[in-house]
Amino acid sequence: MTQSFKFELVSPERLLLSEEVEQVVIPGTEGEMTVMAGHAPTMTSIKPGVIRVVNASGGTEEFVVFGGFADITPDGCRLLAESATRVAELDRADLARRIQEVRAEVEGAKDHETRTRAEEFLGQLTTLEGALLPA
Repeated sequence: MTQSFKFELVSPERLLLSEEVEQVVIPGTEGEMTVMAGHAPTMTSIKPGVIRVVNASGGTEEFVVFGGFADITPDGCRLLAESATRVAELDRADLARRIQEVRAEVEGAKDHETRTRAEEFLGQLTTLEGALLPA
């Protein structure tokens, strides 16, 4: 039997989820990672992507996050997202607006470092868009 642990997903607007779960798949900036009970203490940055949560009863929930960070301990995980929503509630217009804003940042970048960061974020957002929204 798989052990459960406490998981919290928090955005500036609200607490989206706080419950016992069996595992959480997080889109870390260094790659996707699966968190389970007893995980080594870790802090990681989060890139735009999908969080998959398997709750203690075996059900699955998915959330879209737009950056943030996760604090992982052996007995829990708290993910503080810059912005987050359930996949089922994703607003296509909002995602398209975010992509347009980042494209404008790329075009208006004054230096190489700013342009590189904006291009990386744009790539993450367009990958997310392709994964979530059918053509």
